Amino acid sequence: MKTRSGPLNILLTGGGGFIGSHVADAYLRAGHRVTVVDNLSTGKVSNLNKRAQFFQEDIRSATLDTIVRQFRFDVINHHAAHIDLRHSVTNPWHDAEVNILGTLNLLECACRYGIKRVIFASTGGAIYGDQGPYPTPESCPARPVSPYGVAKLAGEHYLHYYQTVHQLRAVTLRYANVYGPRQDPRGEAGVVAIFIHRLLHGERPTIFGDGCQTRDFVFVGDIVRANLLALDYLNENSGDSDPLVVNVGTGQELSVNELSCLLKKLRSSVPEAIYAPPKPGEQRRSALDPSRAKRMLGWEPLVPLEGGLKETWDWFRDGLR
Repeated sequence: MKTRSGPLNILLTGGGGFIGSHVADAYLRAGHRVTVVDNLSTGKVSNLNKRAQFFQEDIRSATLDTIVRQFRFDVINHHAAHIDLRHSVTNPWHDAEVNILGTLNLLECACRYGIKRVIFASTGGAIYGDQGPYPTPESCPARPVSPYGVAKLAGEHYLHYYQTVHQLRAVTLRYANVYGPRQDPRGEAGVVAIFIHRLLHGERPTIFGDGCQTRDFVFVGDIVRANLLALDYLNENSGDSDPLVVNVGTGQELSVNELSCLLKKLRSSVPEAIYAPPKPGEQRRSALDPSRAKRMLGWEPLVPLEGGLKETWDWFRDGLR
């Protein structure tokens, strides 16, 4: 997919990560110049596009100022984050250092060097907390029940401040549960990747709680299109008084038990899941209403769940060969 924007000089934080690396690929295909900043704490060198300029730096570092001053970017796309929700519960201090102070450092750099356009990767489920209606619209009050959700909401509020006071324009993309190729199966984030990895190795996946908790699973390719369309929006709309905040999800709830059943269909013989006690800080239900994204960006999910799961399964399977 090509953007309607002319060639732009883009700073992409977290461009070595699962989602960020796909966004980098798409921006480069669209003819933009991309500089990636990633400390590789969770990102991978193998994810980096060789056509992108790369700096292995932390977004909290003073070196970020030097990079932004030197290259004078047109747009910042901010994907670098501490994304482990459960770890944020056990260590909220570290989560806040990265997701709040790191974001603040980036926005201060933007103001110092005249960067007026920002795309911010936020979270849908973790910001709304356990409240209806489902699917949840952006008008629903933000009531996060994890430090990760609190930190992402703080980032959104900072964007409002910087747009009001410093005329920085922003699009915030509140992601549902993203899955797809390159997702890291190690750690606690990304249930699709974790389940597929274990099943392909003949191991039993673990379901925490009763498995009836629901999530809104959106394919990474659809997320990439939202980031492309956000560029067009920022290029074509200059008079906004507030940052645009949109949900990027399918609007469909799927339980973890249902996800397990769908993945079993991709292989003739797979081990049964193990059930374990629920984890603190996890929500019971989550689904995002994407209608504002369609109205404002022209975005809607295109990849059906079973097709996306099959593509993800094949990617993990091919990596074992």
